[in-house]
Amino acid sequence: MISAWLKKNLFRSTGDSILTVVAGGLLGYAAFRMLRFVFVTGRWTVIKVNLNLLITGAWPQEELWRLTTVILALAAMAGLFMGLAAKQTALEAADDDDVEPMTAGERARSLVGRLWPAAGTVLLLLLLTETAGPWLLVAGVIVVSAVGWFVGKQLPLKAKGALTGGGVVLFAVLIWFLTLGVSWNSWGGMVLNLFLAAISIVLCFPFGVVLALGRRSEYPIVRGICTAYVELFRGVPLLGLLLMANVALGFFIPRGLVPGNVVKAIVVFTLFSAAYVAEIVRGGLQSVPRGQLEAGRAMGMSPITVTRKIILPQALRNVIPSLVGQFISLFKDTTLAGAALGMTDLLTGGQVLTAQKEFRGQGLIAETLIFVLLLFWAGSFTMSQESQRLESRLGIGER
Repeated sequence: MISAWLKKNLFRSTGDSILTVVAGGLLGYAAFRMLRFVFVTGRWTVIKVNLNLLITGAWPQEELWRLTTVILALAAMAGLFMGLAAKQTALEAADDDDVEPMTAGERARSLVGRLWPAAGTVLLLLLLTETAGPWLLVAGVIVVSAVGWFVGKQLPLKAKGALTGGGVVLFAVLIWFLTLGVSWNSWGGMVLNLFLAAISIVLCFPFGVVLALGRRSEYPIVRGICTAYVELFRGVPLLGLLLMANVALGFFIPRGLVPGNVVKAIVVFTLFSAAYVAEIVRGGLQSVPRGQLEAGRAMGMSPITVTRKIILPQALRNVIPSLVGQFISLFKDTTLAGAALGMTDLLTGGQVLTAQKEFRGQGLIAETLIFVLLLFWAGSFTMSQESQRLESRLGIGER
């Protein structure tokens, strides 16, 4: 069977055979050079020595317990959501005779298939550590998430709304809790990139939805304002906005009201990304047949109710791939904050390592950049995998 597949897809003709051999040779050589660099010639001491700087920046050691507490709380909340989602999936499978419930082995294989990039990266980071603290933290995350999953499976499905609201409140409280020990203007490393991405995604999504609805408004003033906003922010570079926030903002508002660099970055990322989210959601709104709106109005529903309960859920379902793609792009764009606002994010911290006295002039930029690329790839690929899982569960692209 394998030979038949190879003949059909790779060696169907003389030209295909030559192309397959040449491409295979180039890919094999590239893979050999990469593996040789990673396992033989690469000098990874610079990463091992500066691992804390890359992950948490200049976070004081005596305040790391706050970050540990927040990670455990987020893991417990994630476990609750996953448990409730698993219960809903099980009930849907029980109601559908054509769908068989997943066994424990199938669920474990699905989890590994979705999270192997993140899990592998975490394992690599643990192997680079020299203390037991990170190992204990990972063990704690596994335990509290498992407990949260079990508790979530016991909750009624109607608790989803309250759980979502509680999650938003908990997230805000945890951010406040972190700032009690370390001002977020002093944050750095991967923690800063994750924070900027998470806050900006949470803020830009509802703002973008409002802008998309505004562009379809029957009121010309509302439609014109929303259209002008979207076209303005889609027409200027993100780096330019960040530089303007860093340099020119003080010319327009009193010096005492100028926010810190983290707030500047969050505002710029939110305003910029909301314009793209608005266009994505507007495309989803246009994909919903107009008859859906007319049917809802015929049943006596108000335009707001029809949009909230009929139109918008279908539109968002249709654009999940594009939305996740935009969020992945936003996650990667957080590196621009370091370049434009002078913050020590993951990428900037990786470049700083080569200027240290013990590593200066040794040409270690390749090792640091590859490590930074690995962390961003793991985060982005995991988001992509979860998006594909959600698409499959919702049946996007199927009829």
